[in-house]
Amino acid sequence: MNKTAAPKFPHFATSSKKRALKRITLNLTSDEAQNLEKYCEQTGKPAIDVIRELIQALP
Repeated sequence: MNKTAAPKFPHFATSSKKRALKRITLNLTSDEAQNLEKYCEQTGKPAIDVIRELIQALP
C-alpha cells in the first residue's frame, strides 16, 4: 500500500504577535471635524494617524 504524504501548505500570517483590529466609529461636531481637518492639513498626517497617536499617548 502506498502512503501519500499530506500536502503541506505554507503558514501565512500565523504570527502570534498579529494585532487584532477593532473598528471604531467616531461622531464629531462640525467644529471638531474642522479642527481635525485643519490639523491634518498642517501636519500632512491622515486623521487615522492623528487619532491613533493621541490614543497611544494616553496614560
